[in-house]
Amino acid sequence: MVLSALSLGATIGIGVGVGVVVIGGITYVGMSISIKNKFVESEVLIDESFSTMDVYLKKRHDLIPNLVETVKGYAKHESATLEAVVAARNTARTAVGGARAEAEGALDNVCGRLMMMQETYPALKADTQFIMLQRELGEIEDEISQARSYYNATVKKFNTEIRKFPGSHFASKMKLEQRPFFEAQVAERENVKVTF
Repeated sequence: MVLSALSLGATIGIGVGVGVVVIGGITYVGMSISIKNKFVESEVLIDESFSTMDVYLKKRHDLIPNLVETVKGYAKHESATLEAVVAARNTARTAVGGARAEAEGALDNVCGRLMMMQETYPALKADTQFIMLQRELGEIEDEISQARSYYNATVKKFNTEIRKFPGSHFASKMKLEQRPFFEAQVAERENVKVTF
């Protein structure tokens, strides 16, 4: 009788142990599927947000030759600046990965110099084609800024998810790495100096 009670207790203990292992395994599998799906969703959002920003960057790339041609007529001896704009545009169009943000930042800088030429050439400042192109470039820059903010927000969320536990456990198994932010260049971060 004592032996059968012990045998019954051992059987129940084994059954409970197996049940805990099975439930734990199911929970782990369910959690891993959920976390992996969240990572996939985050990566798709990052790709989608970069694609949106890329559309605006391409619009800017397409607009720049028209600006350069318009300025050429007024600022023939400013060829170094115009060549720098064209070179920066070509570099930005072909750059990939982390170099893309740097190339776009360099393009921002030389475009700023191009826009400043209007102060030196009053006739350019009054040119309707230049005014229209300048307005369009301003609108595109606003769209780029908004798209960059959205992209960086999705990257921030993803980078945080893969570093926090338990996500970090699964991220390392999936070989996920942090994504780079698309940041403004140092010159863009500085305050604009206004002199009178």
